[in-house]
Amino acid sequence: MNLFPKGGSKSLRRRLIATAAGVILLAVGAPTAAAQATHHAKPTIVLLHGAFADGASWSEVTSRLQRDGYTVVAPAVPLRGIASDTTYLNGVLAGIPGPKVLVGHSYGGALISQLASAADVQALVYVAAFIPQAGETLGGLSAQFPGSEIGPDTTNVISYPGGADVVMKQESFRAVFAADLPARQAAVLGASQRPVAASVFTEPVPRTAPADLPKYAVVATGDHALAPAAERFMASRAGAHKVEVQGASHLVALSRPGTVTDVIERAAR
Repeated sequence: MNLFPKGGSKSLRRRLIATAAGVILLAVGAPTAAAQATHHAKPTIVLLHGAFADGASWSEVTSRLQRDGYTVVAPAVPLRGIASDTTYLNGVLAGIPGPKVLVGHSYGGALISQLASAADVQALVYVAAFIPQAGETLGGLSAQFPGSEIGPDTTNVISYPGGADVVMKQESFRAVFAADLPARQAAVLGASQRPVAASVFTEPVPRTAPADLPKYAVVATGDHALAPAAERFMASRAGAHKVEVQGASHLVALSRPGTVTDVIERAAR
């Protein structure tokens, strides 16, 4: 069939040509749209636990993030020292493609500050966490603000050839770490806690997190492990967007997982 008969009008021909061109453009544009969708895929959320804990401290947050379509990685932090743990976790991040949001709880906050310059890190989230600057120590920061109950009365020292670890006394775990969790749950967490090298509290932090990287901070106002005043001070100094969770314990990610998840997803967007 001749689409352009000799007797047809020129305007009809133009309309038919324009329609054909539009179909071609739509076909060509389809891969571009798919590429754009891939480009805007959700970042991977990397959750770093702190001292006296493990990846299970993120279990409630992890399930919510996965439900909302995020890929989550919650690696076991060695808890051997800031430089040592940073080296190990850089290897973990190297195996995660695409954009990443790093989330650190407690001691994990010091680690995400050191990891912030890794490829494709787009935001940092501190959850009841240390946000140190270069040259500072975690013990020194904590000592500036009264309120932490971590000390000789609530911890035991495990000595071994070449070093010493610190572990919370099980009878102190709930009051210091998990006052707003059920007693039975806190008892299980205290029994399964992981010791931390004592040197992490005196080891100077090598780097400050980049000033231009977006930061968010969850302040647990009922925290007895890291004083809320210390959390507020460090968050303000770092220019982080603060969210205060009233009455929340140090394990705020377990006691108030919805709030913590919301902050993480804000950072991811």
